[in-house]
Amino acid sequence: MKLLITGGAGFIGSAVIRYIIDNTHHSVINLDKLTYAGNLESLKTIEGDSRYSFERVDICNSDDIGQLFNQHQPDSVMHLAAESHVDRSIDGPSAFIQTNIVGTFILLEQAKLYWDSLEGEKKSIFRFHHVSTDEVYGDLDDSNDLFTEESSYAPSSPYSASKASSDHLVRAWQRTFGFPTLITNSSNNYGPYQFPEKLIPLVILNAIQGKTIPIYGNGEQIRDWIYVEDHAEALVKVLLEGGVGETYNIGGHNEKNNLQVVNSLCSMLDEMVPNRPGGLKTYQELISFVADRPGHDIRYAIDASKIKCDLGWAPKDTFETGIRKTVEWYLNNKTWCQRVQDGSYQSKRLQLGKTE
Repeated sequence: MKLLITGGAGFIGSAVIRYIIDNTHHSVINLDKLTYAGNLESLKTIEGDSRYSFERVDICNSDDIGQLFNQHQPDSVMHLAAESHVDRSIDGPSAFIQTNIVGTFILLEQAKLYWDSLEGEKKSIFRFHHVSTDEVYGDLDDSNDLFTEESSYAPSSPYSASKASSDHLVRAWQRTFGFPTLITNSSNNYGPYQFPEKLIPLVILNAIQGKTIPIYGNGEQIRDWIYVEDHAEALVKVLLEGGVGETYNIGGHNEKNNLQVVNSLCSMLDEMVPNRPGGLKTYQELISFVADRPGHDIRYAIDASKIKCDLGWAPKDTFETGIRKTVEWYLNNKTWCQRVQDGSYQSKRLQLGKTE
């Protein structure tokens, strides 16, 4: 099969493409605009493979998207292209509305036009898999509650509102037009090649440079964490085996609050990089609590039982195994980190390096 992956130069998208090339016989067309968070260096290990090709295209450009479908004739689409940083959405919501809502609409329209033109088996196997987030569900009040595929939407930030809007568009195209869509909503991802504005790589890099590690509020915000390679495997399984019109929640079964995550990272760095900068006795001395983010959700947690029961998928990595592999990767790839950070952190909030 020939799979079109949008946002394939991003953190999760590049993990998906590496997984497909390394573990399947399918071919991949990587469609990416190459914004600040898109980096083709994340695909160095597979870029020479004959089953991989790259197209620099903006999903908001309808003509280019239509031409790409006609040229490559994909068998399915996995849509990951999105603006995804909550703090950036607070500072500048417009880009999130344009990419996540308008871009998804344009992609749906062009994909449907292409699907309408197909016949026989090629039409019957076509799927449009939209990749979303657990943040569309909003906040969990009860410590025992979990997000299920039936949870109501209650987004809190411009980012999560834009993703919720795109989810609704995808469901509408399936319900109204019979367009063969699937949706997945995942918990917080971490792992290699993540842009260093996100919590885990930011803590690692700030710590080894002796910089402040800022934590919102009291650090008690709880998230479910999933190792990105586990998520990539789940996404491919949903695309190839999931039921049309279905939604699948993907979680790591690893609930941790932000302070626990940061303390775990500091303890691991104390072990792995004992030569601390500035005479620090422990990296935890760098932790600084800062004013909380507007509208900050307290707890997210995923019930991933449906994907396990229906498709037989469960995460392989625990938080402890995944986080160790992640720290080791960042320590061994400092040059990559330096390159992708050039020109970033342009607002005050991002200069502080807030989480998520």
